[in-house]
Amino acid sequence: MELDTNNPMITITDVMEYTYCPRFIYFMYCLDIPQYEGSRLKVQKGREIHHKKYIHNKDYFRKKLDCLNKESEVFLSSSKNRIRGIVDEVLFLNDGTAAPFEYKFAEHTDRTYKPHIYQLLIQALLIKENYGKNVEKGYICYTRSNNLVKEIKFNMSDFNRIERVIDDILRIIEKGMFPKPTSTKKKCVDCCYRNICA
Repeated sequence: MELDTNNPMITITDVMEYTYCPRFIYFMYCLDIPQYEGSRLKVQKGREIHHKKYIHNKDYFRKKLDCLNKESEVFLSSSKNRIRGIVDEVLFLNDGTAAPFEYKFAEHTDRTYKPHIYQLLIQALLIKENYGKNVEKGYICYTRSNNLVKEIKFNMSDFNRIERVIDDILRIIEKGMFPKPTSTKKKCVDCCYRNICA
């Protein structure tokens, strides 16, 4: 994996991997061992859903969410926060704010998972810096729950927390630190690094 070791930039996906298990970052960046996730059925189906939604549902949610306009499949980067990635949709709302909108090939349960919230927060940081707009909330569309849309509200402590996560990830990469594993051991069962993780 190519990386400017003097001033590395990470991706939105890296943050999600970190929240799943911090050691993903170590194996990917410090040892240069890729995941080979492309063959996973869920990953492939998720990509297919993203493509179909982009083509067929361009205007579906605009009226429901008080949205004036939107941009789709937007690549954004932040030199300040040293992160980059693609936002499914950037919504521009009637109150002058903007919001990220993310499609998930998943069913909604009683709670919204941390990686999904962190993904929206990273996207919100990128939108704030690139568009100069306040971002107070984001949206997740759960395609396997009949396109149920959940609103996630943000506050300053949320943004402070995600910036600390970015700092932690960069510290692992820059210092070659071997982090503690996830505390949820059931994640290890299907992990692609399980055979080399101590």
